[in-house]
Amino acid sequence: MTAGFPIESGAFIAVVGPSGAGKDSVMRFARETLAADPRVHFVRRVITRPHDKTGEDHLPVDEAKFQTMRDNGCFALDWQAHGKRYGIPVEVDAIVAGGQVVVANLSRTVLCDLPARYRRPLVVEISAAPEILANRIAARGREPEAEIALRLSRRLAVETFPGTIVIDNGGPIEVAGRAFADLIRRQLS
Repeated sequence: MTAGFPIESGAFIAVVGPSGAGKDSVMRFARETLAADPRVHFVRRVITRPHDKTGEDHLPVDEAKFQTMRDNGCFALDWQAHGKRYGIPVEVDAIVAGGQVVVANLSRTVLCDLPARYRRPLVVEISAAPEILANRIAARGREPEAEIALRLSRRLAVETFPGTIVIDNGGPIEVAGRAFADLIRRQLS
């Protein structure tokens, strides 16, 4: 890390969880709930995947563009998963340095990078029962059954980051969404 890291002022909230847990839905609920608060920023990720109607609102790019962006220092964090590349725009650093809160959907593989970059990282895992995960992934229609089974078999330990907060999204979205919005509010004080 270069001088100025870890960034001291604001908070970086990393949202993790298995496919189908409803991370995007919980984040959308919290974003709408907190829309009037200019101190809360939800990250639009850069992904080497085209838009689809059921997924998150991301900036789609091809492999070459992603690599160029990475080479030019355009990402605060980036990783590969499920045959795609993901990036968190470097602009989030200025937002956190300004004392505000950034919320980003992250991979567990980059959690170890958070403490060196942000003084106040917080990891929130969105979870749901395995049968709920399977049904939600299948409903997307993006993956064959064998790939869904593979996704569900990969369960990394929550203990990969100390202090991880788990929010169960197996019930009504309002319950998990409110819990997440309340957690974000607590980071503002």
